[in-house]
Amino acid sequence: MKQLKATELKNKSVAELQDMLKQEQAALYKARRDLVFRQITDVSTLKARRHNIARILTIMTQKQGEQA
Repeated sequence: MKQLKATELKNKSVAELQDMLKQEQAALYKARRDLVFRQITDVSTLKARRHNIARILTIMTQKQGEQA
C-alpha cells in the first residue's frame, strides 16, 4: 500500500480528490472485509488507507476554505 503525499494531493482539484476519497473508502471497506474472512493478515494496510483518507479530507478542507 502506497502512502499518498500531501504535495501530490495539493496539485489535484477538489473533484479529483473526491474521486480518490471514494476509491480509498471502498478499498478500506474491502480490506476490512478481507481481514474478517482471514484473506489478508497484514493489518498495516488498514492503517495506511485510514491515513490516506485523512490526508485527502484535510487537503479538501483546505482547498474549500481557500475558495470561500
